[in-house]
Amino acid sequence: MKVNIQSIHFDADQKLLDLITKKVEKTKTFYEGIDNIMVYLRLEKDEHKENKTVEIKLNAGGKDIFAKENSNTFENAIDLVIDKIIAQVKKQKEKIQEKA
Repeated sequence: MKVNIQSIHFDADQKLLDLITKKVEKTKTFYEGIDNIMVYLRLEKDEHKENKTVEIKLNAGGKDIFAKENSNTFENAIDLVIDKIIAQVKKQKEKIQEKA
């Protein structure tokens, strides 16, 4: 599985990239058909405290899955978005198994 991480409007440090890769790779335990995961990190320019955005896009069983979360830190945002992605991956896996 390949994890591509793009940071927009800033340069992410290696510690953050490693954390994201580790957490994103957990999705593989729920569905083995995931080959490529795109992660976008954005630092929004606004006055809100929750100006860190994490978006994840992947393909599971022929269906694109997408989730997006904002938080005051990238670590919190990645935890929130991973929960959403895992729920969607599990749902997609159930649909695939029902068809079989």
